[in-house]
Amino acid sequence: MTQIPVALQLYAVRNDCAQDLAGTLKKVADMGYDGVEFAGFHDHSADDVLQILNDTGLKVAGAHVQLDQLLGDNFDATVAFHKQIGNKFLIIPWLGNEYRGSRESWLKAVALFNDLAAKLRPHGLSTGYHNHNFEFAPLDGGQGETPWDVFFANTDADIVMQIDTGNALEGGGQAAEYIAKYPGRARTVHLKEYPDGLMGEGDVRWDDVLKVCDAQGKTEWYIVEQEGDKYPALEYVELWLKKYRTWNS
Repeated sequence: MTQIPVALQLYAVRNDCAQDLAGTLKKVADMGYDGVEFAGFHDHSADDVLQILNDTGLKVAGAHVQLDQLLGDNFDATVAFHKQIGNKFLIIPWLGNEYRGSRESWLKAVALFNDLAAKLRPHGLSTGYHNHNFEFAPLDGGQGETPWDVFFANTDADIVMQIDTGNALEGGGQAAEYIAKYPGRARTVHLKEYPDGLMGEGDVRWDDVLKVCDAQGKTEWYIVEQEGDKYPALEYVELWLKKYRTWNS
């Protein structure tokens, strides 16, 4: 299989990042991660972030960006920041109630994302959406489509389907099946076990996930997102990477 690079979603070590972003990223690089996906910048400028990336050799796999950062007067500054640090994936991690809960609400989200994608495209940037568990429960009292299907069946093809394997399984969705259903959309994929644990300790079908990402996902990054508390945060993400390297050797 293709050796897809592995990044760390920095939300997993957010407390460490808040205290010392540069030092934390140095530790992440020393663990052997190829890149990072940001979850906030802890009051650092784009110049600061770029210097840290250059110092550590880490690449930018993406960033979780709150929706309001891409709306109205915030758009230009957000685009400039991410272009400066070399990030091309601006992933929305959460939507308010007005954009979810019914088919009509999700179609409203579809229209919004298609509009954002059109605005980002000339800058060489892409947006996308990261799932939780509720996107895989059928709408309309269990009789309708899932929100995930409503969203990705109707959004533009370059909108990233950032599927989180653990969150999807918690909601009843098999990540590999959705990656195959929407080929070429899973350009970044969050690797998370469910229930909480290291890779292979839970119920995620890892062989299926890795094979379909390689064959149909056009996956550019695997991103480890570990939110459990079995170990201290930095220790946990290092153990996770070691387990992945063993699994995918």
